[in-house]
Amino acid sequence: MSDDGETAMVSAFAPGDPLPPWCMPAWDVLAARAASGSLPHALLVCGPAGLGKRALTEAFVRARLCESLRDGRACGSCRACRLLAAGTHPDRVLVTLEENPKTHKMRTEIVVDQVRALSARLAMASQLGGWQVAVIDPAEAMNTAAQNALLKTLEEPTASSLIVLVADHPWDLNPTVRSRCQRVEIALPTPAQATAWLESRGVADPAAVLAAAGGHPGQAGVVGGHPAGCSAARKSRATCWHWLRGAGMPARSAGRGPTTSPISGWNRPRGCWKAPCAHAPRAHARGSTRAGTMPRSAPVARTPTACASS
Repeated sequence: MSDDGETAMVSAFAPGDPLPPWCMPAWDVLAARAASGSLPHALLVCGPAGLGKRALTEAFVRARLCESLRDGRACGSCRACRLLAAGTHPDRVLVTLEENPKTHKMRTEIVVDQVRALSARLAMASQLGGWQVAVIDPAEAMNTAAQNALLKTLEEPTASSLIVLVADHPWDLNPTVRSRCQRVEIALPTPAQATAWLESRGVADPAAVLAAAGGHPGQAGVVGGHPAGCSAARKSRATCWHWLRGAGMPARSAGRGPTTSPISGWNRPRGCWKAPCAHAPRAHARGSTRAGTMPRSAPVARTPTACASS
């Protein structure tokens, strides 16, 4: 379990960059529910990697912990925001892949001890008297025992706590875990929306680059020669490497076109992801065995799409 969200959460969008326009419907719904006090206790933020769902999650987490919101967003200057920026906020928890203390190698899965530690922490009161927010990323990396342990926490939520699961491949999660969360799905934007966004980021010939990337604007930044989500001031080698790490997850595509709501349950799935193209980055350990296939429980893709990456 880690508290350092700045280094552990890999995103295709640099911290501080504005959210891409295709993430705004989900943001608006989440912000409205937060303002009305009707947030669920667990969210599953999912979609093709590289579309900004981690940036959306980070912005939403910061807004929930901020002490002085400005237009529904974190102010960036209060005590809580300063703690978040330093990675030391006591009520923000990140569960992600960690080093095995015995072998000193990075684990390929999130283990049950990490989830048990999370559950024990959420059972305690908030240290700053507000929300306790936990992010599990990548959620599909939880092994079977970890997912079973999480179920107990999801079924018996504590007051003023929020668990956010972030997944590129939500079908790898236990169906019961999915059913306990409200889904926030980030789908591929329309070509016009993606082209306009790439053009605003300084990508030359955005229409051709977007076509080469299969309609995926996050991957189009790599095809176009630089991470589209990074501003010019952030084009350092380290920043781009972290972006490419995010972009190097298994390439999956989502159904095009808007959904009726950015937040939904799992009874009526609105799209799915497909296996990567031949030129896409190699899948990581959990996804590589499924390359070229779809789980039986996954919905049928509505339109064939080219590779997308996270």
